[in-house]
Amino acid sequence: MFRPGNEKNVSEIVRDNYKKNLPLEIIGSNSKKFIGYNLQTAKTLDISNLSGIVEYLPEELYIKVKAGTLLSLIEETLDKKNQQLAFEPIDFGFIQGGKSDKGTIGGYVSCNFAGSRRFKSGSVRDHILGFRGINGKGDIIKSGGVVVKNVTGYDLSKVITGSFGTLVALTEITLKVSPKKNSQSTVAIHTEDIKQVSNFFDKILSSSNEISGSIYIPDEPKNKKFQINKNKIFQFNDLKYQGSFLAFRLEGDKKSIEERKKDLFKELQLNKQKTSILDVYQSVLFWQKVNNLELFNNTKNNLLRIVVPFSNNEKLMKYIKNKYKYYVDWSGSLFWIEVADKDEMKIKEIKKFVLEMNGYLTVIKRSENFSFNESLFTINKNRLLISKKIKESFDPKRIFNPGKMYREI
Repeated sequence: MFRPGNEKNVSEIVRDNYKKNLPLEIIGSNSKKFIGYNLQTAKTLDISNLSGIVEYLPEELYIKVKAGTLLSLIEETLDKKNQQLAFEPIDFGFIQGGKSDKGTIGGYVSCNFAGSRRFKSGSVRDHILGFRGINGKGDIIKSGGVVVKNVTGYDLSKVITGSFGTLVALTEITLKVSPKKNSQSTVAIHTEDIKQVSNFFDKILSSSNEISGSIYIPDEPKNKKFQINKNKIFQFNDLKYQGSFLAFRLEGDKKSIEERKKDLFKELQLNKQKTSILDVYQSVLFWQKVNNLELFNNTKNNLLRIVVPFSNNEKLMKYIKNKYKYYVDWSGSLFWIEVADKDEMKIKEIKKFVLEMNGYLTVIKRSENFSFNESLFTINKNRLLISKKIKESFDPKRIFNPGKMYREI
């Protein structure tokens, strides 16, 4: 186990392992180690000692941190200046251990999983201004800076984000931050009509009323293989009805929220629907529970993350029916689906259907009996070939996290 204390130490360790052809598993706090294939490497590179805030200029809307810095520390620091990471980080701690564990910023960038605000604010990679890191030869590389501007050439930040540590050992990351909104409110529409839900998603996407979150939470299937906890988790005083519901969020000052809410009631014809309105305190807690994936708290089943074009959400919801526990985020594009243990063939069937809709699937968490007959990440042959070429340019000897995402890389 290597635990370097600075960037130079990381470079020396990687260079030495490059010469000896010894693969390295890169870890931080291990909060997301369960995602992807298990690794069998000669050595482990622990970057958790590379921690701390390098520079934070609230007026310039950016923060520069070491890669091993805990996300919780970054959020606490930003909160003091009433600022935030706009991509709304997901907390995977609840599905793995039943409690919060967001891990390090390096791990978060490596996975590129954004929360509910993604469809309006962009993904994690859209908020990275630059980074420093070590390539597979041990060379120190850097990309980007603290100024948001268009430049000629490749944006390496977008390449390394979501690469699961297979390209670069990150040492430092510069992120855009944004001011927090003064207030928020959430409107819940109580319905189980899939076609109606899809129509609402479509109207919300095209609305000019600045909706920053849109989700559909159906009732759980009546199946003992799934934990029935929806009503307990989303137990709010202002939720007037039980059962399936679609919810959307409005953020800003109170007057603006009320004006937009009135417009949306007309735009979506909500006077004909059963609705509930969550005040600011309940709204904040509601979206925290969504982005903590608390519906799948400590699950022993398989958990799938599926992204499909917005136009295909109705087809997928009808396909899923009430056979699985799931919810839909990003106003119809992101599906989180729980598939029971020993139902691996179902995962294969779901993946086939998703691919036919030009979507992709990732097995985020595996049950104990997962056989690995089905790949954990979706990729076509052309993209796999491109990924191989990128891997060769960053890490020619496959030193970093070999086989973490795809066996060939």
